Amino acid sequence: MWGEAILVALILVGILGKSNILATAACILLVVKLTRLYSLFPILERRGLELGLLFLMISVLVPFATGKVSPKEILGSFASLPGILAILGGTLATYMNGQGLELLKIDPELMVGLVLGGIIGIVFLKGIPVGPLMAAGLTALFLKIFYILK
Repeated sequence: MWGEAILVALILVGILGKSNILATAACILLVVKLTRLYSLFPILERRGLELGLLFLMISVLVPFATGKVSPKEILGSFASLPGILAILGGTLATYMNGQGLELLKIDPELMVGLVLGGIIGIVFLKGIPVGPLMAAGLTALFLKIFYILK
């Protein structure tokens, strides 16, 4: 009963916050729960993030597949300041994701705060939920800074 109430609340928050992704995700989980397809939960929990990242990566790579990005543009990214900064940003982001994964292995209960923060970011800051790893990576960075300044 408690799980259903939270999902209905998340659907309402998603609708009121104009976040179709949050509302849809909560609806799908509510349908799975109400239809008693409980065997899907471990699969969704274990592989859902991978599947989401797969589709995110596919959408980012479509311009390469369709030829909208030329080899000249690719090489140009190595010679321009925005391109170099994008490479640096991608490198730093993947490092931070790794740090986030390590933090979640050590302290998995932080996931509750990451999910709550993600919902707040979606609803109030019009953010996009691309996964908890970057949030965990930022949390790991904040914790390191906190312990240094302490």
